[in-house]
Amino acid sequence: MPRTLVKRSDKVAFFGNVSNETETFNRMRGFTTFSQSKNPKEYSRQYVDEEFETTDVTGYSPSYDFGFDQYKDDPVHNEMVEILDDEKTGTEARRNMVVVDFSQPIEGKANTYKAVKREWAIIGDAEGDSMDAYTYSGNMRATSKRIKGTATTSSNDSVAAFTADSGL
Repeated sequence: MPRTLVKRSDKVAFFGNVSNETETFNRMRGFTTFSQSKNPKEYSRQYVDEEFETTDVTGYSPSYDFGFDQYKDDPVHNEMVEILDDEKTGTEARRNMVVVDFSQPIEGKANTYKAVKREWAIIGDAEGDSMDAYTYSGNMRATSKRIKGTATTSSNDSVAAFTADSGL
């Protein structure tokens, strides 16, 4: 049986925007960098009766490094630029994000895929690093647990709606 490669473009992030008590998720387009680090917390020790060190993972502090070329009238860019330019802090700098795995469609449901939702703190680092386009970079750090579920996308995959799995 041939193996099927999962492409980077199969795992797509959608950025949350809350308006009128309803949360929508817009596709994160124009990002030149978007890689996740798990940042595990480790507990390492060596027992006196053993010649090796033992390590356990005791937690995680996930983050995404990001960089994007700013585009006018892009709802995600507008939201992130406002957070970064206005140097927002605390809950004002937090947003939900859904990562949709297009390589895992839900059978019998059109445009529906496995997805994970989580809240992130948006932390700016630099802007204007390119002579070709105005750019922003920084990282996003997890502020909540992962919520597994499904996402149903619009016909052009530009907007997603998230549904948490039952039994949370």
